[in-house]
Amino acid sequence: MTDHRILEMSISRPDFLRRLPAAVGQEAVREENGRFSGEEGAGRWTLRLVSLPDRQLARVVLPCHRVEIDLEGYDTAEADAFMARFQRAFQRGGG
Repeated sequence: MTDHRILEMSISRPDFLRRLPAAVGQEAVREENGRFSGEEGAGRWTLRLVSLPDRQLARVVLPCHRVEIDLEGYDTAEADAFMARFQRAFQRGGG
């Protein structure tokens, strides 16, 4: 069974690539044909980063991407743990 999730993120591609290893818990991440993939235990994950139109708020321009995440071989708890780690890696502080 594949767990398919979609996120919309305001992030540039270079910033996404910089944070991706921490998000998936691996130092090296493979990219092939626009897809990133890796394995974790018995599970396999695949990510696809899709560029969306930038958002503009007054003079601030925010790059946007859709992130499509497929998790194969993960039980519900493992998939939730993967997603929690992924989202934590991309959290930004505010004030």
